Amino acid sequence: MSRADGPLSPLLAVLRGGRAGGWRRAFVSLRVRNFRLFWFGQVISLVGTWAQLTGQSWLVVDDLRGSPLALGTVTMLQFLPVLLFSLIAGAVVDRANKRAFLIGTQAAAMAQALALGVLASTGHVTLWHVGALAFCLGLVNAFDNPARQAFISELVDRELLPNAVALNSIIFNLARIVGPMVAGISIAAVGTASTFFINAASFLPVIAGLMLMRPDELQPASPAQSAPLWQQVREGLRYALDTPPVFRVMLLMAFIGTFGYNFSVVLPLLARDVLKVESVGFGGLSSAMGVGSILAALVLAYRRQAGEGQLLLGAVAFGLLLVLLGVSHWLLLTVLVLVMLGFAGVVFTTTSNTRLQLLSPPHLRGRVLSLYVLLFLGSTPIGGQLLGLAADKLGVQVAVVVFGLIALLGVGVGLFHRGGVPSPDYAHADD
Repeated sequence: MSRADGPLSPLLAVLRGGRAGGWRRAFVSLRVRNFRLFWFGQVISLVGTWAQLTGQSWLVVDDLRGSPLALGTVTMLQFLPVLLFSLIAGAVVDRANKRAFLIGTQAAAMAQALALGVLASTGHVTLWHVGALAFCLGLVNAFDNPARQAFISELVDRELLPNAVALNSIIFNLARIVGPMVAGISIAAVGTASTFFINAASFLPVIAGLMLMRPDELQPASPAQSAPLWQQVREGLRYALDTPPVFRVMLLMAFIGTFGYNFSVVLPLLARDVLKVESVGFGGLSSAMGVGSILAALVLAYRRQAGEGQLLLGAVAFGLLLVLLGVSHWLLLTVLVLVMLGFAGVVFTTTSNTRLQLLSPPHLRGRVLSLYVLLFLGSTPIGGQLLGLAADKLGVQVAVVVFGLIALLGVGVGLFHRGGVPSPDYAHADD
């Protein structure tokens, strides 16, 4: 194999603007006006979202002196509605005008951020308030997340879908870098409440972008659904269970989503108690994972592939790196591990999302993606609470190692189900 054909060649080609257009190839979906409006609005909005998530964690563990269990409980309350309502939300999304639906959900999330900001800035906030408002935001997200995921397939045609999903991952992880840094500086300079007001303001651009879209340029939506809601939910579940490539994605996501991604719940504790850093350092640790995530998203946007081997490789790497994070006592090593965790995590989630978008028929896409959201985010009440309990009993580092090993066990289950026989590469885009 020549150096030009090595595994890093897509990233190098993007960085130098080399063969096949480099940068232009990686960002080709931005030529579509409606997607461009959505993409740039989300860039700003998600920076605010990550600033609020960072501020909320710091509010609990530092301002309110909450325990690891309290932090895990708030996280559980924020994601509990996703667990309870995602499947119903998928059926609702398949019936809805997604553009109008998203304007409503984004406005509701803005109101939640304003309420938390007012409570924190006036000194009246308690753990009870934080938990209740976290639950309200989770209820909004239970419907907003599958709608945003399914809406991408209406913004671009099928050929551009892998690229569009990867670009969507770029903005999510760009915000993961910028948002916590903004939060860390803002908390130190002004106070924790500022992060909630920043998030409230950040919803305005995405709402404006949705309103400025040209409806006649959207891809055809799924036909109107007339069956009872419960029948539609059952139809989506049956499709996911009876379609092997879809089921394998869901199986892996069940383990990685529950026992892998929830390590962020105790990241403030790793920062404060193990690495001995303050709010700015905590923001930097959160941002480190975003650096690797953006590099991975650039590679995937350039390659426009979503094969099963790529999916499994990302899952294995993520589990191994999570174990390494748990044993690290050194700041520099932890930062490097978080960068690599970000890379592996985006390879796994973006490949999963793209495969599900391409495998699912339009009239079932909202329901399939709602199941994906359920396993990715809705599993957090279980995983976050278990991790909080484990951190209380075993210590934060031991708990992270144990959860990393369980995530690797899930990959083994996925490989066993695969049976060593390659499935068709349904989600492969030609180079």
